[in-house]
Amino acid sequence: MAADQPTIVATSGGWVRGSWTELEFGPLVRLSLDLSGATGRPKLCHVGTANGDDRHMNAMASEAGRVAGIEVSHLNLFPMPPTADLAGFVLDHDVIWVNGGSVANLLAVWQVHGLGEIMRTAWEAGVVLGGVSAGSICWYTGGVTDSFGPNLRVVTNGLGLLPYASGVHLDSEAQRRPTVHEAVAAGKLPETHCTDDGAGLIYRGASLVEAVSERKRGGAYLVRRDDATGQAVETPLDTRRL
Repeated sequence: MAADQPTIVATSGGWVRGSWTELEFGPLVRLSLDLSGATGRPKLCHVGTANGDDRHMNAMASEAGRVAGIEVSHLNLFPMPPTADLAGFVLDHDVIWVNGGSVANLLAVWQVHGLGEIMRTAWEAGVVLGGVSAGSICWYTGGVTDSFGPNLRVVTNGLGLLPYASGVHLDSEAQRRPTVHEAVAAGKLPETHCTDDGAGLIYRGASLVEAVSERKRGGAYLVRRDDATGQAVETPLDTRRL
């Protein structure tokens, strides 16, 4: 099965602490699987490029899959890809879940291996694209990141499947909100879609259709430039609790 429309679930969440394992898939990951239309034992591809394909994280993701009854595989690019047919590997899944870390490094490595076009092909074919933090920013034109150091900077070389920018972890890191507002006001970023920790945004094609959260509080926001004042204006979104 495949999603009936190109679908992205861009989040600041997805992982929860497990009972018998260190991590489990949270409601945001499960929502991504539901949106894929997968039946039987769903297939999820975990992508850890942003953290250098950390094998410990891979193991935790595999354990989470075992607990949830989900078949998990890993798209490792270090030290080399797992196959010469990366497109076939990616397309053989219901959901691609991209983990957090350095989005600048992720985008550079993906460019070397041609992953951008492969992800676009998968998206158009109905594979649900999802992820957290760097794994959220990558689907947009860019966003705010700590990839270069503790002082946040803007990246503008995202895959551009979504014609907006991304602001993640808006409620948990003090620099995030003012940096997003400054970048939007200055025209460095276009309309920016932001999530608090635990929140996610669902897109059908390039259209935002719903904001959700796997937590009791925290939400999502649109930040746009008011051309009349030159200031950034933040608008909260109605957020459904999962």
